[in-house]
Amino acid sequence: MKFVHLFGPQAVGKMTVGQELAKITDLKLFHNHMTIDLVSHFFDYSTKEGKRLVKLFRQEIFEEVSKSDLDGMIFTYVWMFDMKSDWEYVKNLSELFESRGATVYYVELEADLEERLKRNKTPNRLEHKPKKRDIEWSENDIKKTMEKHRLNSFDGEITFDNYIKIDNTHLSAVEVAKMIKERFQL
Repeated sequence: MKFVHLFGPQAVGKMTVGQELAKITDLKLFHNHMTIDLVSHFFDYSTKEGKRLVKLFRQEIFEEVSKSDLDGMIFTYVWMFDMKSDWEYVKNLSELFESRGATVYYVELEADLEERLKRNKTPNRLEHKPKKRDIEWSENDIKKTMEKHRLNSFDGEITFDNYIKIDNTHLSAVEVAKMIKERFQL
């Protein structure tokens, strides 16, 4: 079992890289909006109820996948490095998979704001993330989140064995997926 934790700021390309990585491996993609968009039919993710349901659905999926005979999964996440709770979430998620014999891989993506704002409007993103179709709201959310939280690690901050940080500003999702596959021999 392999668990690829793919993280970075909004619109950096996590889902698209995950889609390409899933195509060239036997790993299943679970991008963070799969649960956010499901729950948003009932409760906005910003509400207490929305966050609780997203967390509950994700945890149940992680539990079942970690016990299964699947080759593994790719999970995308916006990690807020200034939030202790996000560090704990990543630690607990990693421990769940590791406790069942999985190897956890950490892939951090970073890209400049100009590129992320372009990617925020791509047809693939808008198709798979309905909430992002309100471009004005989505762009404001990207900028506000950047002002409020640190969304990429400092050099040397992440000390996991299986870790890579990729600046994908000028790389295609296909190129990045190949880099990840080769680096971790997926």
